[in-house]
Amino acid sequence: MTEKLNIGIILGSTRDGRVSPQVGDWVKEIADERGDANYEIVDILDYQLPFLGTTDGTEPGIADWKEKISELDGYVFIVQEYNHSFSGVLKNAIDHLREEWHDKAAGIVSYGSTGGARAAEHLRGVMAELKIADVRVHPTLSLFTDFENFKTFKPAELHLSNMHAMLDQVNAWSGALKPLRVKEEAEVK
Repeated sequence: MTEKLNIGIILGSTRDGRVSPQVGDWVKEIADERGDANYEIVDILDYQLPFLGTTDGTEPGIADWKEKISELDGYVFIVQEYNHSFSGVLKNAIDHLREEWHDKAAGIVSYGSTGGARAAEHLRGVMAELKIADVRVHPTLSLFTDFENFKTFKPAELHLSNMHAMLDQVNAWSGALKPLRVKEEAEVK
């Protein structure tokens, strides 16, 4: 029997009044119903990461963040669009690590006035540098049609097929990349 993969659903915002927890919970509910992997919410806010380069790097949150990202086989990033890109706190969290991201797969669920598409495209460039294989299917949520008063998440049913297709790809690619990571870890030892 094959061991289930561990997939982190990373909330990309720490802003007061953020809606990313609502979106993350929705993704997790759909994912858990599938039963094909172990899914968990990973909230950047819980780690209290300092801005990269402003400290000596010994804060406990940094070590905890490194450990969490290391133990995951793949990711689903919940990305909101700020000024045509993704949030600074997500970029900061990503930049605190390097090898921990390598040879894993990720999907993106984005939201914004244009579905967060521009934020997702910026994130894809960063993921390429970190050897994260981003999957093609990308659910995009509109602040105008999927959120009531821009703050209460009420997704349209049409997003379900894209969610399942994205999760299928994240799981397939995460599983395909896992032997590569195991081989590299063995060579390091």
